[in-house]
Amino acid sequence: MTGPKRCIQMYSSVFIEFDLRVKNGGKEEDDLQLIDGAIACYNRRPCRPIKHRINGKCGTVDISLAYVEHAVEATIEVVVSEVHSGFSLSLSSLVYIMENYEEIPLFHGTIDQSRGLRRFVVAVTSGTVMKLKFRFGSNNVERCYSFKAKIHGCVRRQLKHELASIMLKVYWSTI
Repeated sequence: MTGPKRCIQMYSSVFIEFDLRVKNGGKEEDDLQLIDGAIACYNRRPCRPIKHRINGKCGTVDISLAYVEHAVEATIEVVVSEVHSGFSLSLSSLVYIMENYEEIPLFHGTIDQSRGLRRFVVAVTSGTVMKLKFRFGSNNVERCYSFKAKIHGCVRRQLKHELASIMLKVYWSTI
């Protein structure tokens, strides 16, 4: 018999399927399956973030999702340069959803040399303000920078800190 290997019957308007794997070698079949699961949203829009836990063979993944009306996409690019000594860095995005700012952790780790962090993508309601919160070092010195969400464009900021210099770019586009 020919046809698909499997079938999904839809009972909800939104169905998100996950198949996350841990790279274990050169071939795809060598990768470990972290989770294989799905989330269904039954005829409702999750305006407040909804958290789901998906248990898998090799671990657990926590997933949060929310419906963002009139959303634009913010692609955040961070390049750390002029590193004077190794330091701890945390980066979060604060997005305005339903009269509150929701904090989305983007990065937490040690910076010991100049490098670019991976790009981060966040959905933001057009016309609202997205904040990026940086925490530096063991004493958690905190700095917050605001960006007004636009339909398209790019905003650049150069951040000077005693531990390093940080080039921050936010690219706006429609989803």
